[in-house]
Amino acid sequence: MVSTSLPPYDGAMTTPPQTFTAPALVAGARQSIWLSGDGEVEELAGAAAVTRAKDETPIVCHALATAARLGAKSLAAYDVLELFAFTRPAQFCLPTPGGLATVLNLEPPGDSIDGALVLQQAAQALLAELSTTKENRERLGAIAFVMAQSGWKWGPPVLAALGVPAESTGGALAAWQRLPEREDGPNPPPPSDHAIGADAARAQLAELIGEGAESRPQQFDYAAAAAKAFVPRQEADMPRLVLAEAGTGVGKTLGYIAPASLWARKNGGTVWLSTYTRNLQRQIDGELNRLYPDPAQKRRNVVVRKGRENYLCLLNFEDATKALATGPGGAVALGLIARWVEHSRDGDMVGGDFPSWLATLFGGGTIASLTDRRGECIYSACRHYSKCFIERSRRDSMTAEIVVANHALVMIRAVLEAGSGQLPLRYVFDEGHHVFDAADSAFAAHVAGSEGAELRRWLLGSEGGARSRGRARGLEARIGDLIGDDDGLAVQQNILRGARALAAPGWLTRMAEGGARGPMEAFLAQVRHVVLARVDNDRSPYGLEVSVEEPDDELLQTASEAAAAFEALRRPMLDLGRHLMARLDNEAEDLDTSTRLRIEAASRTLKRRADMVQAWRAMLLDLGQATPEHFVDWFAIERFGGRERDIGMHRHWVDPSQPFAEAVLRQAHGVVITSATLRDNPPDMPDDWRSAEVRTGAMHLALPAERASLASPFDYPGATRILVVRDVNRNRPNDVAAAYRELFLAAGGGALGLFTAIQRLRATHEKIAKPLDEAGIPLLAQHVDAMDTGTLVDIFRAEENTCLLGTDAVRDGVDVPGRSLRLIVFDRVPWPRPDILHRARKQNFGKGYDDMIARLRLKQAYGRLLRRADDRGVFVMLDGMLPTRLTTAFPPGVEIQRMGLAEAIKETRDFLQD
Repeated sequence: MVSTSLPPYDGAMTTPPQTFTAPALVAGARQSIWLSGDGEVEELAGAAAVTRAKDETPIVCHALATAARLGAKSLAAYDVLELFAFTRPAQFCLPTPGGLATVLNLEPPGDSIDGALVLQQAAQALLAELSTTKENRERLGAIAFVMAQSGWKWGPPVLAALGVPAESTGGALAAWQRLPEREDGPNPPPPSDHAIGADAARAQLAELIGEGAESRPQQFDYAAAAAKAFVPRQEADMPRLVLAEAGTGVGKTLGYIAPASLWARKNGGTVWLSTYTRNLQRQIDGELNRLYPDPAQKRRNVVVRKGRENYLCLLNFEDATKALATGPGGAVALGLIARWVEHSRDGDMVGGDFPSWLATLFGGGTIASLTDRRGECIYSACRHYSKCFIERSRRDSMTAEIVVANHALVMIRAVLEAGSGQLPLRYVFDEGHHVFDAADSAFAAHVAGSEGAELRRWLLGSEGGARSRGRARGLEARIGDLIGDDDGLAVQQNILRGARALAAPGWLTRMAEGGARGPMEAFLAQVRHVVLARVDNDRSPYGLEVSVEEPDDELLQTASEAAAAFEALRRPMLDLGRHLMARLDNEAEDLDTSTRLRIEAASRTLKRRADMVQAWRAMLLDLGQATPEHFVDWFAIERFGGRERDIGMHRHWVDPSQPFAEAVLRQAHGVVITSATLRDNPPDMPDDWRSAEVRTGAMHLALPAERASLASPFDYPGATRILVVRDVNRNRPNDVAAAYRELFLAAGGGALGLFTAIQRLRATHEKIAKPLDEAGIPLLAQHVDAMDTGTLVDIFRAEENTCLLGTDAVRDGVDVPGRSLRLIVFDRVPWPRPDILHRARKQNFGKGYDDMIARLRLKQAYGRLLRRADDRGVFVMLDGMLPTRLTTAFPPGVEIQRMGLAEAIKETRDFLQD
């Protein structure tokens, strides 16, 4: 085998680089390509490729996805993505041969054989890059050595390229030691109240887009309309609310950035731009480069803010590295994370500069264990507090001009920090059609086993006899040193005793086997019994739910006992919070700043969790009576793949825009809620603003919202076709799969297949993957491929003839311009799921509620088709039962053509080939 070699030694390296030799493997749906080092190509079936890989370790791109395509659970290989993450940490790369070719300036692959060659070339280029790196070679070598001890295939060639000895040094993975310290300043003063007028907003927009750029009158009108939210409010609880619907192509992002940035700069304040999806967060962050072209200036003025659970916790990371002392497992992942920590912009592991494909390579559990998902932060008591990514983001957001956040975080902060004086006064909610859904999640309550088990762990720490480390030891270890006297310690012990009433480790197994322990588990066992007794099919692989009406005596008894146990836990939690806050007054002269911050944080957290327990208690006490007005309750068993995952009682607001208006809108001074699909368009009311006001909370405000509607500049009648196929039986999987296959082939790829059920998506993928592969059309699928949705969409966007199958997350908020998306095929009319929550909302909002939801979903899906003026595309609905009253979701002037499948295939091919 002829080897793939590094460049010749030029005297600049510590030692001459060593030769690296390996074949390359690219897996396809039908067959795989095996490329030896001397250029010999073999086509292998999946099983044969797995067997060959056991004898010769190949270079692959994304080992987990490659193994899945080969039908194997795992694959021992040189994953070139791991080498990329080590060599170029915190840099973006698509996890494909084409993506590697782009970032490494290699010849783009034309087929799988070229792709295998690219893998070999990429390995060569990255090892060569390491051989000339300006970074500290000894430190990189120490990290690589630790990883090699854990079985990292790239360890030896990386050490050879670095020219350093294979030896360990103390603290190789201690990346936190090399992070800069944060210096906190005082909180900023309140902003001024200078208004931003329409003319000023237009002028700012003109400056942002620059001279010579395409002038879009709608964009300037949009900026002027959005500016109305940046005028001082005249009455308390009466914000300046602007509802702005802007069709695709108007340029709404820069349209609202113009007045927002001008207000922030003129008034010394902060405007929060909130999105529903991470994809749009990234887009907004990119657009802000126009406003702040200097990276240093942007770092000072722009913060991308997310929930705590998104960021790497340095203490968790340190604990994980210390655990390696008892065994080398996990060192590969930790080594790559250590490399990333030193180069990351903000420590965001979910949607930031941490490669999402890296998370899937090592499993979501690895990443989850390193972030603060359980509310266990000890704040200023942490030795990493001055370097903490989370605290840096929080502090920086207080002085930034623009904060890019998400709907969930905005809503949670509005509740937790109400009255603190730290909440922003101006918001822009992009993807405003999702405000209702975000509020539905943010303001719901769940008396569920998973929730109880997590609270128990937060209070008691790890149980079962194993020695726990760090904050996993529970409340006593985290804040015991803050209590300071016997009275407080007695209250703490009451909390710990009360926590034992919550669901304990192993609770889910006991639900099926019997033997519930404690009041909460006894209640959950009765819930499970009632659900299984009342559902039509208790063997269904999907989640089960029933209403809470007419509970039997045993259920009521266990609910009463659980409610009493919750009260016995809630009271001492509140008492301890008050006890801690009293220290701030009683010992004001003696407490240092760090201790004061810890006491305040601990007290807030105890209050928040006590309020959650009170919500549980209230739900249980309401059983046997009418559910309180504005709420809907139900019992449920959550299942995944036929296995039970959770059991509980759930409470949602019938209209979640009501608490959103109360918690977020009323405390703000100015708010823009915007989307391309803010309004419904029913046949009898084409300009229906009521639907927008209902779903955004505007109807709950005293001051009417300002309304603005800017039509898309795109030529939808000329650039798109809408085809409704009449002769495909939607209940026959083979017929549906055949329709997808032939339509995708007619388009030559570049197709998005949307499904209303995961099971139908998987069935279709299984039937069409091989014929598409035979035609040279790659197929990606959400819920099938071992990659997250964001990565799948990134690949789909970059590769013009790839097809993608997906569900809701792909339907909404995906921006794929150009020929990469030229066909959308929808399997069925996207009616809302007829569950208990939907039934309550349908009764509340009226009989047109189903139609409104379906139209808005169709509007969102169709809106993916054209993202710029020269795009062309076809939208196909395979459900011939699409009612005419739903077709008003589509732009005026676009003909809805109903035809057979054969005609639709021909129309698609002819239109896209013109």
